[in-house]
Amino acid sequence: MKLLYRVLPYPSLSLILWFAWMLLSGFTAGHAVLGAILAVLLPLGTRPFWPNVPRIRNLPKLLGFVVVVVYDIVVANVSVAIKVLGPLRSIRPGFVELPLELEDDFAIALLASTISLTPGTVSADVSLDRKTLLVHALDVDDVAALVAEIKQRYEQPLKEIFEC
Repeated sequence: MKLLYRVLPYPSLSLILWFAWMLLSGFTAGHAVLGAILAVLLPLGTRPFWPNVPRIRNLPKLLGFVVVVVYDIVVANVSVAIKVLGPLRSIRPGFVELPLELEDDFAIALLASTISLTPGTVSADVSLDRKTLLVHALDVDDVAALVAEIKQRYEQPLKEIFEC
């Protein structure tokens, strides 16, 4: 078992890397071998940079989270396009302070990245005590509603996925 851990320190990451390589390069025997080599070497080479390896505690919830984020990205793209092409006075940009319940650094970083991936919102800063995330939104109609939506759609699932 120790030998397997030495070769594949992060087996799920290796599998994801290999699968992504196959999707991007094509399903041929040569690409399968090259993808497998890279899927083993990349995690081995980056192991020193992962001091706190995130542990996924709820895989089905993670898959559901990915579906929600992809859906939100598509919907937000359409919404932002409509707002940008419409009258400028209908846009109400603003900064919102999002109180964080997450404690895991990786989960906080993933929340900030998810917010930034969704068109119309960008994570601007995390407080030094990691209790508040500053978010800039393209159109802020109701601050409380935006905070509640981010907490319900993104933060709560991440808490269930990565924290006890």
